[in-house]
Amino acid sequence: MTLTPLVYWAQRHEDIYLRVELTDAQNIDVHVHEKVLQFRARGHGAKGQNEYEFSLEFLSPVKPEVSHKSTQRQVNITVRKEQRGWWERLTAQERKPVFLAPDFDRWLDESDAEMEIREKEEKKNRLRASRHKEEGFVSLKTGFLFVYNLVQFLGFSWIFVNMTVRLFIFGQDSLYDTFHTISDVMFFCQILAAVEVLNAAFGVVRTGVIPTLIQVVGRNFILFIIFGSLEEMHNRPVVFFVFYLWSAIEIFRYPFYMLGCFNTEWKTLTWLRYTIWIPLYPLGVIAEAVAVIQSIPIFTETKLFSIPLPKAIGTSISFSYFLHFYLVLMFLGLFINFRHLYKQRKRRFRTKKRKAN
Repeated sequence: MTLTPLVYWAQRHEDIYLRVELTDAQNIDVHVHEKVLQFRARGHGAKGQNEYEFSLEFLSPVKPEVSHKSTQRQVNITVRKEQRGWWERLTAQERKPVFLAPDFDRWLDESDAEMEIREKEEKKNRLRASRHKEEGFVSLKTGFLFVYNLVQFLGFSWIFVNMTVRLFIFGQDSLYDTFHTISDVMFFCQILAAVEVLNAAFGVVRTGVIPTLIQVVGRNFILFIIFGSLEEMHNRPVVFFVFYLWSAIEIFRYPFYMLGCFNTEWKTLTWLRYTIWIPLYPLGVIAEAVAVIQSIPIFTETKLFSIPLPKAIGTSISFSYFLHFYLVLMFLGLFINFRHLYKQRKRRFRTKKRKAN
């Protein structure tokens, strides 16, 4: 005698849902031929652990593709209607089979089903609109970052090329007039570099705020306070070495970021971006430290930026005291940034090795 499981059904405009009450079903065989669905499986149903089967002749044609998913308690079957529409009943015969009943957990009237469709469409439209806004923001952010990095690359490239050409043409004489020929562009690039701190702070780019702040503030301190405020420093060769080392690092860093805006990579440039700083960054800090040391006697003599004390004491606190303390901070900042850059390099090339494997 053929055993038949309990089957519950519900419909939407495009689908038929069947829920077969069969626990721990195995050897499931479900297929559709023309309008007839055939089901056979072994499991625990109303008559215990046995083999169960049933067939249903649908009211209208359905697609031959049928999907099913077995859970611990039931088998869920989805059948696609050949034509979109609402059926007045499930089977061709008016009298429904005794094993078939409505699935009230999923049951909807036609009007409720149409409302469900409208809600799904509205949700899709909202997601689509949200995605368009997000894509617009991403494209705007990408354009902004690309233009920023391009401007910085052009600025530092001009500095590097100009200084290199002047060095070959004028030799040692070019070391003494670097500030007068290069400082305007360097001022522009370093003021603009403050944008990098804001980008990190507001999450426009994924990088640490502290290392970025240390580099930008440190460079601007050297540029504006040590070089810019002391005319006596303008003709010192140390200006050449500081500017040259800064620009030598940046002409590799900014084009790397430009390519990153479009998820593009040039392996040689990537290697240079994560390697060239190893010798150049410490040399740059040493050159900056030399500039600070050379400026200390000048600040002491001119009393520039000194803090006056009450007349009863009759003296002032020289800015040179702060510069001695700043020298210690410089090498502390060197340690923090060097550690940060080394971690970036290690993470970058470790990731690339994993991808290669």
